[in-house]
This record gives sequence, structure tokens and C-alpha cells, in this order.
Amino acid sequence: MATMNQEPLMEVLNNYNIVVLNIKNESYKDKKGVWWIQTPEGYKILKKISNSEETLKYIISAIDHFTQNGIKIPKINKTKLGNDYVNIQGTCYVLSDAISGKTPSYDSPKELMAIVRELAKFHKASAGFHPLENTKPKNHLGIWIQDYTEQIEDMNRFYKDEVAVNGKDSIGKLILSEFPYFYQRANEAINRLKGSEYRDWIEKVGKIGCLCHQDFAAGNLIMASNGMYVLDTDSITIDIPARDIRKILHKIMKKSGKWDPELTQRVFSYYQSENPLTQSEWQVVKMDIMFPHLFLGAMNKYYYQRDKEWSPQKYFQRLKEMVQFEKTLSPILDNFQSLTRF
Repeated sequence: MATMNQEPLMEVLNNYNIVVLNIKNESYKDKKGVWWIQTPEGYKILKKISNSEETLKYIISAIDHFTQNGIKIPKINKTKLGNDYVNIQGTCYVLSDAISGKTPSYDSPKELMAIVRELAKFHKASAGFHPLENTKPKNHLGIWIQDYTEQIEDMNRFYKDEVAVNGKDSIGKLILSEFPYFYQRANEAINRLKGSEYRDWIEKVGKIGCLCHQDFAAGNLIMASNGMYVLDTDSITIDIPARDIRKILHKIMKKSGKWDPELTQRVFSYYQSENPLTQSEWQVVKMDIMFPHLFLGAMNKYYYQRDKEWSPQKYFQRLKEMVQFEKTLSPILDNFQSLTRF
């Protein structure tokens, strides 16, 4: 396992026509790292990429497509040899411009509108993109039914274990009490995804192309003097826009602690103004938010102990919060048609 001190940072940076004044680490996690590079001309961002070289090539080609179609993404600096990245012993590093500006806020109505409209523009700009040969794209197109079925059945195994021991602790008792409701809701969402709406959207995107960011959140955006910049594009995947819409809705609604019908309607209308969806496509968005992603995510995190530093109490608190939040969704599902009447 590599440590930060073992990273060949100067060897990487010597591939560029820059003078390095200082290096400051932003984040580090074995396979991934981010550093601020101070130069006489300003700051650069150096990223250690966890993706394979073939996937990195796909991401760079996607970034090129977006920038050609009006989306602002920090410029990738070319090496002395004109390459987009440096490869040292199979690990790739990318140097980009640092962008000056502020992070937008969901609390500001004007900035929230800008965030959601930028997401819609992002999806619209991705049309026409098709992966180049010799690249390895990330692709979630058409796999939701299989993926969601595996997720719910995986957690169902843990539920059955809790049934067998009659929920021996507070978390077990919470799972015994709440899992049946979410199991039913998950299966209803999966069964609805088996209809024509999801299939038709997959077919449409297969023809025209579409890319999802996967974490299009306020923290990955910068409001600069010349417009909104999109950051952290390492997870760009081929999929229908509903994926990003659901994820940003979760970010916005969790901030207010519950699903808010009026706020949901505003988010839908902001998106619709830039990248209109059909009523059939909005129904797929409904199916995706019906699936209990957040509750299952909290369950998965606990049973697989994915955060070693968390105490049982913290896991219990997170599960309880996700149960409470997910259960505020009912008014949205019940009135979905009126929320998408534009």
C-alpha cells in the first residue's frame, strides 16, 4: 500500500513546463490523491487517478466533448510531450487549472436554480457522445433492475439473520421494525422499472448518448466570474439523466431534513427549463426515488462495517435518520403527476 510520502510528485511535475513553488496536499487515500501546486502563474491541481489508463482516456474524451459543447470544466494541462496525463508504473496523474470562485449553496434560491439548470445543461451537452475505441467507459445504462434487485436481496440476507436472533441489539430491532416496509417499496420500484418507460429511455440514450456525473453536487461546482465550472469528473458514466436527478434531489432534500413538495416541484421545473423530459421519463425519475437508496446505503455501511471509525451508536443514528427521511417521501410519490405538470 502506497503512502503519501512515497508518491513521485516531483517526477510527475517534471513532465510539465511549470515552476513549482509549493505543494500542499488536499486529500489522500492510497489509490487517489489531490494536491495544490503553487506556481508563479497561480495554482494548479494535481490528481492521482484510481481509474485504469483506458478509463482515464474515456473520461478525458468525455471532458473534451463537454467543453466543445459549452460546459466549463477545468482545463487539463498538457505535458512537455503534449500528453493529457503522466503514467508512472501504471498509475496516472492529471494536472489541471485551479478555478477561483465560490461554491454555490442550496440555501440560496438563485444559486439552487443555477445548480439544477447547470445539471440539465450538462446532460443536454452530453448528447452525441460515444466512447472512442481503445477506451474503457463506465456504463450503468440498462442495469438498474439487476443492480437494485441484488442490492435489496443482499440486505434481505441480513434482515433474515436479525429475524433468526430476534434483533439482539438496538440496530437489529430497528432493522426488524423497518426493513419490511423498505423491502416492499424497493420491489415495487423494481417492478415498475420493468415497464416500457425505463426500457424506452434506455433505447433513446443508447442512440443519442448521455453521460451522468454521479456526484453533481454543490461541493463539486465553482461559481467563477465567467460562469459555473463542473469539478470531479472522475466518475462520469453512461446512463439516463434520472440517475443524477435522483442524487441531487437527495442532496437538496437531506439538507432540509425531509422531502418538500414545493421545493421538489421547483427543482423539477428548473431542470425542465433547460433539458425537457417527457412525462414517461419523469415517471422513471419517480421509480428511482421510490427505491430506498439511502436506507439501503446506511444498512450496507453498517453490515459491511465500511467506516471502521464509526461506533455502533453512530451507525444506529445514521440508520434512524435515513428511516425518518425516507418516510417523508410519501407526499411526493402520491402527488408526483401534479409536481411534473409544467
